[in-house]
Amino acid sequence: MKTNNPSRTSTQSRRFRTAAALAALPARAVMSSKRVWASVRSRAFARLAVVLCAFALVAPSCVTNFTDPSISSPEGIAAGPDGNVWFTNHGNSSIGRITPAGVVSNFTDPSISEPTGIAAGPDGNLWFTNFGNNSIGRITPAGVVSNFTDPSISAPWGITAGPDGNLWFTNFGTHPDYPDSSIGRITPAGVVSNFTDPSISNPEAIAAGPDGNLWFTNSGNNSIGRITPAGIVSNFTDPSIDHPAGIAAGPDGGIWFTNFGIAERGNNSIGRITPAGVVSKFTHPTIRNPVGIAAGPDGNLWFTNSSGIGRITPAGIYSNFTNPNIRNAHGIAAGPDGDMWITNLGNSSIGRITP
Repeated sequence: MKTNNPSRTSTQSRRFRTAAALAALPARAVMSSKRVWASVRSRAFARLAVVLCAFALVAPSCVTNFTDPSISSPEGIAAGPDGNVWFTNHGNSSIGRITPAGVVSNFTDPSISEPTGIAAGPDGNLWFTNFGNNSIGRITPAGVVSNFTDPSISAPWGITAGPDGNLWFTNFGTHPDYPDSSIGRITPAGVVSNFTDPSISNPEAIAAGPDGNLWFTNSGNNSIGRITPAGIVSNFTDPSIDHPAGIAAGPDGGIWFTNFGIAERGNNSIGRITPAGVVSKFTHPTIRNPVGIAAGPDGNLWFTNSSGIGRITPAGIYSNFTNPNIRNAHGIAAGPDGDMWITNLGNSSIGRITP
C-alpha cells in the first residue's frame, strides 16, 4: 500500500501484521510489475485443497484451505450473483474467483491497482475498490472489467451495496492529516458523489444497516459513523471503541464491528451498536486483532482473528476456531453454499469454514 505519510504507514501496518505478511511485501511489487494485462488464468489443476477440522469448546468445525499461484495477499471477499465467491488480490493487483468446489480463476486488467474491498452490486456485477490508483472497479461474472475515476476518490477501502440501489465506499484518504477522508457513492452507471464531515477519519469498512442507513468504521478517531442515503452523517463514540476495522449488520437488528485495538491497551474486542447508538463490548482472551466480520447463515456473527476464526452469538456467547491453515485472516463472507469464506493474507490462500 502507499505509505506517503508517517501516520498512514502506522495505520496500514496494522493490516499486515504477521512476519509472513510483511515478508510478502517485496514480492508483491515484483508480481505487480510482471502481471499480464487483461488475461484470465484458470488454475483448476494447480490448486491445492487441504481439509482439516478446527476445534472449539462447543463443537468441531471443518476448514478447507485452497491455494493457487494467482492468489496474492487476498483481502476483501464477497459472494457473487453467479454462485461463486469473489475476492481481491491486493498483492498482485487482480481479482480472483473461486467456485464452491474450489476452482480458482484470476482476472487482471491495467486499471486494477491494489484492490481491497469487494461487494456484489444491484446490477449483477462485482464492485471493488482500487486502493492503489484511487478508483472504483467493476467486474462482470464473465470477467469484463470497467474502471471509474473521480477527483474525490482517495485511497478507497471498503465497499457495500446500499439500500438506495447504489454502491457506497470509504475513502481512507491520502493527504497529511487525512483531510480527504470521506464517504463515496457510485451509481451502477458510474456517477460518483462524495460526502465529507469533520467526524470522518480514516474510514475502513462500510455496511448497510437494518435502519436503511450505511454504517462505517472510523479507524482514525476510534468511532462509528452513520450516513443516510441523503448524505447526512452522524458519529458515535465510546471508550470501548478502539481502531474499529470490520462492520456488518447482525440478525438481531444491531450493527456489529471489530475492534482491532492497540497491543499496549489490550482492547481487542467485538463491538455492537444499536441503530440508536448504544454501544456494547464483548471480550475474550483469544480475540486478537480482529479484522473482518460478517453475518453467518446460522444466525451468528463470524469474524477473523490473528488467533483463528471467531464466532459470536447475538447474546454474546463466543467460540474460537483454530487451524494451521488459518494465517492472518482478513476478509470474511457468507458463501452461496452456506459456509463462511475467508481470505488468508498470511499465506495467500482462501479458506472455507463450515458453521
